[in-house]
Amino acid sequence: MTPSLMVVGTSSHVGKSIVATALCRILSEDGHRVAPFKAQNMSLNSAVTPSGREIGRAQAVQAEACGILPNEHMNPVLLKPTGHLQSQIVLQGRPVGTRSAQSYFFDEKEELWRAVVESYQFLAERYDVIVMEGAGSPVEINLKRRDIANMKAAQMADASVLLVADIDRGGVFASIVGTLALLDPDERRRVKGIIVNKFRGDARLFDDGRRWLESYTGLPVLGVLPYIDHLGIDEEDSVGLTADRYRRAGATSASLSVGILRLPHIANFTDFDPLFLEPDVHAYFCSEPGDLARADAIVLPGTKSTLADLDWLRRTGWRAEIQACVARGAYVLGICGGYQMLGVEVRDPGRQESDLAVVPGLGLMDAVTTIQADKTTVLVQGTFLGRFAGIPLEGYEIHMGVTEFFGTQNPLARTRRAGDGAATVDGTDRDAEVLEGHVARDGQILGTYLHGLLHNDAFRAAWLNEIRRQKGLPPQPPQANMQSLRARELDRLARTVRAHLDVDSIYQMLGLSRRTN
Repeated sequence: MTPSLMVVGTSSHVGKSIVATALCRILSEDGHRVAPFKAQNMSLNSAVTPSGREIGRAQAVQAEACGILPNEHMNPVLLKPTGHLQSQIVLQGRPVGTRSAQSYFFDEKEELWRAVVESYQFLAERYDVIVMEGAGSPVEINLKRRDIANMKAAQMADASVLLVADIDRGGVFASIVGTLALLDPDERRRVKGIIVNKFRGDARLFDDGRRWLESYTGLPVLGVLPYIDHLGIDEEDSVGLTADRYRRAGATSASLSVGILRLPHIANFTDFDPLFLEPDVHAYFCSEPGDLARADAIVLPGTKSTLADLDWLRRTGWRAEIQACVARGAYVLGICGGYQMLGVEVRDPGRQESDLAVVPGLGLMDAVTTIQADKTTVLVQGTFLGRFAGIPLEGYEIHMGVTEFFGTQNPLARTRRAGDGAATVDGTDRDAEVLEGHVARDGQILGTYLHGLLHNDAFRAAWLNEIRRQKGLPPQPPQANMQSLRARELDRLARTVRAHLDVDSIYQMLGLSRRTN
């Protein structure tokens, strides 16, 4: 059987994804063919595979750490919350409907479990080792009997289990001991070691704690991992919006301010990570309308519930504030759901997203969006047009709406599908070119379905330079090469974890020997 190692946590956001990513990178660096696997993920931060399937972004990042392309079998069940206690279920990369939590946990687990087993076997037949990641806590007693993401998956794969706890949030001893106590005896035997994560300061100060944990639990503490500041690796979900990576020293002296709306159902917020790396840009997430007062540019991010969030903007004063900011000259960038909001109206005749049928938009472009049952999930490449003409682009689309212009559309780009395949609502040829997005003639309003837009370094620099010129500031060259930065950050993560983790014990658990390329 293919050796497998599972990383579970004492709770959500203790660092499971990051530890799993580090293990993927370390094993890959040591010459092994590695693949990530997470049976079930609940996240609005997703990615598109080359085959046009949708998976959790954390697994796409882990595939990148392994040096392989992502595919739908790395995350066979993805839950995307839509509000009203419901989630869209994405099964092996394809949406299969929206379910309530009650329906999901009681009615459909056999079908989902078959997909989990099938996907794991697909990977196990093709790779030397599988690094698995659990979800939340493995001992949520009210859900445990129906949990397919944690110990049931570990048993299916005959995986050794590592338990990760976050010391930065406090209560690390109780969380570790409590988790182990609530595991069934056969589950408890699978746990081979403890990892204490996010330690600040001198780790020698935890020596007494390490000894106590080892004595009390009978398990080795395999590592006390340091808190890694400003790690440039995508966050799994919106809990990560509180991370230090989004708070940068010296931001008050920046030349440009870019306010990003923290929508209730914000999705794919890592689209904006590059803005936090620009030295003269103060990028910040906005929690109330007054936060936009100092913004030179406003970003409307993606959302899983466009109509509900658009209605929220109207009810809470954001809509009026955004329109006032535009009147004073602020630039606006809308991506995916944010793009849909820029028009005069968003319609949902089939109630795909919520109970709302129609919500007035921001009125910043002459377009109407209609939400449809089918979802577009596609990798694209192409070329920017107009004021950004000639700049190449790469990105991806994940949306359930079609935006139609009744006025003049001034396209942002000409795109075509990339990768091996795609699921789209339009039925066009795979090689057909599409005019995508919209830019106002003066450049002030820009909307697009393209996630990853700002990861295109030349475009990001050109868009920011438009705003700089409007403020009378000199243009700047691109300040970050996102592709090389991501590779450096993955290497930094692996280097840091190697230095603080008993990697030899990991190899013993897997029954593997170290080897190099």
